[in-house]
Parts: sequence; C-alpha cells; structure tokens
Amino acid sequence: MINLQQHDDGFMRMDRHFPRSASVSITFTDGTTEVITGARINKAYDDALAVFRERNHLDAKGFTRIEKKRVLDNHKINFVPVHPGMAE
Repeated sequence: MINLQQHDDGFMRMDRHFPRSASVSITFTDGTTEVITGARINKAYDDALAVFRERNHLDAKGFTRIEKKRVLDNHKINFVPVHPGMAE
C-alpha cells in the first residue's frame, strides 16, 4: 500500500503514475483517510496535467507550438489536487 498525505493547500505530491492495481491511502488535512485505487489517482493526475497544459498553451504532448517564446523546460506537474470522496 502506498501512503500519501494531503498538504494544507489541498494538494498531494505526485510526479508519476502509480500501478493501476495498487492501493493508495490518502490522509487528508481534516484527519480522514481514504483508500483508492492506483487507476483512480492516475486519472486525477492526468486531469491535473491536462489543466496545466491548457493554462500554459501546450499541446497534448507538452510541447509549445509558439515560436520565439521561452517556456519552462519542465513540462510536467508535481502536485495533484485531492479531496475526500475521490474513491466514489
């Protein structure tokens, strides 16, 4: 089982996918704990990555198509928003 903790700002640190069949336990800031599947937390990661790419005008692979504009070299995210009730 993978144990993660929510930060005070509502996010948890996650910079990669977990195995789909893994059990992931998240402890939220209010003290509650929830166990969800790796597949569910991976979907939350993918959703957060899509929002990041949209806000930064990146394509689906994380590349910019705008010429002569410097973009961050790191086109990935490290924090994923989480909330109680995600397992449902």
